[in-house]
Amino acid sequence: MADSPVELPSRLAILPFRNKVLLPGAIVRIRCTNPSSVKLVEQELWQKEEKGLIGVLPVRDSEAAAVGSLLSPGVGSDSGEGGSKAGGSAGESSKQDAKNGKEPIHWHSKGVAARALHLSRGVEKPSGRVTYSVVLEGLCRFSVQELSARGSYHVARVSRLDMTKTELEQAEQDPDLIALSRQFKATAMELISVLEQKQKTVGRTKVLLDTVPVYRLADIFVASFEISFEEQLSMLDSVDLKVRLSKATELVDRHLQSILVAEKITQKVEGQLSKSQKEFLLRQQMRAIKEELGDNDDDEDDVAALERKMQNAGMPANIWKHAQRELRRLRKMQPQQPGYSSSRAYLELLADLPWQKVSEERELDLRAAKESLDRDHYGLTKVKQRIIEYLAVRKLKPDARGPVLCFVGPPGVGKTSLASSIAKALNRKFIRISLGGVKDEADIRGHRRTYIGSMPGRLIDGLKRVSVSNPVMLLDEIDKTGSDVRGDPASALLEVLDPEQNKTFNDHYLNVPFNLSKVIFVATANRMQPIPPPLLDRMEVIELPGYTPEEKLKIAMKHLVPRVLEQHGLSLAYLQIPEATVKLIIERYTREAGVRNLERNLAALARAAAVKVAEQVNTLRLGKEIQPITTTLLDSRLADGGEVEMEVIPMGHDISNTYENPSPLIVDEGMLEKVLGPPRFDDREAADRVASPGVSVGLVWTSFGGEVQFVEATAMVGKGDLQLTGQLGDVIKESAQLALTWVRARAADLNLSPTSDINLLESRDIHIHFPAGAVPKDGPSAGVTLVTSLVSLFSNRKVRADTAMTGEMTLRGLVLPVGGVKDKVLAAHRYGIKRVILPERNLKDLTEVPSPILSGMEILLVKRIEEVLDHAFEGGCPLRSRSKL
Repeated sequence: MADSPVELPSRLAILPFRNKVLLPGAIVRIRCTNPSSVKLVEQELWQKEEKGLIGVLPVRDSEAAAVGSLLSPGVGSDSGEGGSKAGGSAGESSKQDAKNGKEPIHWHSKGVAARALHLSRGVEKPSGRVTYSVVLEGLCRFSVQELSARGSYHVARVSRLDMTKTELEQAEQDPDLIALSRQFKATAMELISVLEQKQKTVGRTKVLLDTVPVYRLADIFVASFEISFEEQLSMLDSVDLKVRLSKATELVDRHLQSILVAEKITQKVEGQLSKSQKEFLLRQQMRAIKEELGDNDDDEDDVAALERKMQNAGMPANIWKHAQRELRRLRKMQPQQPGYSSSRAYLELLADLPWQKVSEERELDLRAAKESLDRDHYGLTKVKQRIIEYLAVRKLKPDARGPVLCFVGPPGVGKTSLASSIAKALNRKFIRISLGGVKDEADIRGHRRTYIGSMPGRLIDGLKRVSVSNPVMLLDEIDKTGSDVRGDPASALLEVLDPEQNKTFNDHYLNVPFNLSKVIFVATANRMQPIPPPLLDRMEVIELPGYTPEEKLKIAMKHLVPRVLEQHGLSLAYLQIPEATVKLIIERYTREAGVRNLERNLAALARAAAVKVAEQVNTLRLGKEIQPITTTLLDSRLADGGEVEMEVIPMGHDISNTYENPSPLIVDEGMLEKVLGPPRFDDREAADRVASPGVSVGLVWTSFGGEVQFVEATAMVGKGDLQLTGQLGDVIKESAQLALTWVRARAADLNLSPTSDINLLESRDIHIHFPAGAVPKDGPSAGVTLVTSLVSLFSNRKVRADTAMTGEMTLRGLVLPVGGVKDKVLAAHRYGIKRVILPERNLKDLTEVPSPILSGMEILLVKRIEEVLDHAFEGGCPLRSRSKL
C-alpha cells in the first residue's frame, strides 16, 4: 500500500458489490462466475499487460446478479498481506432495465477504486464455463458523476474524494484531528494488547500504528470487523477525516468491549467446570452468554412449568410434600450435574402418573354389557356370568373393589381377547403386561434410583401410558415367570394382587405409595401348577377348557371366517366356506383345544382363493364409454419395453360394470385336500393302534388341553426286568411299577396264571412305552391305563378301540379321582371315542361337560380296577375269584 495519493483515471469499469463495502486498505478475494463480471475482468484486467484500476460500487438491489462468495477479506499492509477475516458476500449488477424491463439498480453514489493483486483463470467442467479468481485491494474513495453501460458491464465517470498530499499535510496540523488521532491510536493499541494474548500474528498489526498514516488506519481497522452494511456505508461516506476517525474510534472501542465480555464469559465458565465436566463446555458458554444478556430464564421456566404440572396432578398431601422436597433439590442443581437428568425424570414421572384421574364410566347397563360379551365371544358362559355379577355389584356399590381374575386354559381359547372385552364392556382403558420369561423382580417393582439407568416397574409404567388409575390390567402368562439371583417376580406380585395391600403399592423407583385398588387385574395362565400357592390364593381362578367341535363350528362361522376374508381382501362374493367344509377341517385337520390351527387352515384356503381371484380380475375389460389415452410418459415407458396399460374412466361410470364379477369360489372336499393336503386325522386311528394285545387308550391333560395317550406293553425273553420309555417323569414311573405289582399279585384271579405260586415274569422282561417320546409326560392319572395294557398283554386279549380311560390307582386296586375331566372328555370326543371310563368320584366334574357331548358318549364310572377291566375288554374280563383285596 503506497502512502502517496493514487492517480485516479476519469473513467472506471464498475464491479457491483451487493450488501458489502470494500474500504480503502482492505483486501478481498472474489470468484467471478457471472458472464458480465467475467467480461469485465477479462477486458479490463486479464487482457491488459499493465493492470489498471476498476471501481467497486455498493448496490442494494436484490436483483443484482451474484459474483461469488467473499473468500478471504482482510486488512492490507505495504506488503499486501491479509489480516483478520470478515464474513459476507459480494454481488454484481444485472443488465440495464432498458434490456430486461426491470426496475433500475440503486447504486450507491460513492465507491472505492481497487487494483488487482492476483488474478487467475479457470474453466468449469463439464460445462466449459470460464471463471476468474481476483484478489482486490481498495485504494481510494471516489464519487460517481455518470454511469453508463459498456457491453454487458458498466463504466462510470468518477471524481476523487480523498484529499491531495498538500491538503493532507495541512489537515494534520489541526489540533482536533491530532486529538482524535491520539484517541484512536490509544484504543487501537489497547485492542492489539488484548489480541496479543490469543494471537501470535498481531505483531504485524502493531507495526501499522507507527508506519501507516492515521487516516488510512481507520479504514484498515474497520474493514477487519464484522459490522452491518449500513455502518460500512457510513464509514465509506465519511470523507472528512475528523468524522472518519470519530466513527472508527467508536467501532474499535465496541469491538474491544465485545472481546472483553467474551473473555469474561470464558473465565466465568472455566471457573465453574471441573475435570469431569469438560464435555459440557459449549453448553456452559451458552448459559454464561444468557446471563450477560439477562436472558437466563429458560431452565427456570421449564422447572416452573414442571411444578405447575405437578400441582395439577392431584397428588396426595404426603406425596406432594415429598415432590416439593425433590423439586427444591432440582433447583439447586446445574443441568450438567450427573444427577440432574435422573432427578428431573423422576419428577416428570410423578407429574405424569394418574393419582386421581379415572376413566369416565358410562351408566352400567347389564343387558348391553352381556350383548357386547356375546358379540365378541361365543360360549364361555361361566366367565361372562362372573363379569355380569361384578357389574351388578358395581351398579349397587360404585366403590366396590375390582376382582382379581385368573383365566386358566390351553392356548387359543380366548383368554387374552376376553380380558380386552372386559375393558370394552366396562368402558375402561386396557393394559397388557406380558410376564412370560420375566425373572427380575425389578420388572414388577422397578429399580432403585441409586442404579444407573433405573426405571419404574411395568405396572407403574403402564399406568403412566394409559393416564388413568382404574384400567383393566392384563397380566399375561403369569405361570411362566421364573426366578434367579435377581429375585422372584411371582413373590413381588403378592402385594400387587392382594386387595388389602395394593392400596399402598410401593414401587422401588417411585419410592412413594401408589393406590392400585382401582385397577381390575386379569391374569392368564395355561397351567395352575407352576403358580405359587400363595399367589394362586389371591386370585379367583376361572378355568377355560377347550371348545367342543360344535362350539368351534359356531366360532368359525361367526368370527373366524369373516375375519379371515377381511384380512385377505376377500368377500363372500369371491369365496364361500360352507359349514360342512368347516366341520371337515375341524374333524380331519385340527385336534386342538383352541381355534388357532383352525384359523390358520382357513387362512390357507383364503390365500389360495386370493390367488385365483387376483388372476381373474387382474385386467379390466373395457366398456363402451372408456376412452384410452396416451401421453409422452406413457409412450416412453412403452418404448423401453415396460408393460403399461392406462385408461381414462369418465366420471359417473360404474367401475364394477367394466368386468364380469367371477362366480364365488366354494370350498369343497376336493379343494381341501388340494390346499391343506390329505387329512391328518381320522376316526380309525384308535382302532388301528389297539389292533394287537398290550395296547390301551388313556386320557391325559396338558397345558394345551386334553389329549389321548396310547400305552403299549410287550414281553420278551429276559430276567423279569421292567423297562419304561417315552420321556417319563418319576410319578408316572412309579405308577408303572405299581400297576405291574398289582397285576402280578392278581395274576391267578385274572386267569393270567394257573396258580398264584407261578411267577408271571419268569424268564421274560416287560417293556412299556408311551408314544410321542419327544413330549415329556408325568402324573398319576395313567395308573388304570397301565393295568389295562398289562392285563391285555398277559391275557393276549385286545382292548376295545372305542374305550378310553383315566384314573389313579392304589396298591389295593382302588381308583382315585383325577383333574382335567372336561378337557379329557373333550379330547376323547375329538378322537371319535364313544366310551370313557372315569373314577366315580369325578361324577361332579361332568356338570362342566356340555350336554351335547355327554349325550353322544357313554360315561362309565368305576371304583375299583376290576370294574375298569370289565368295561375295557369285549365281553368283560372274567375273574376266577370275586374276592377283593
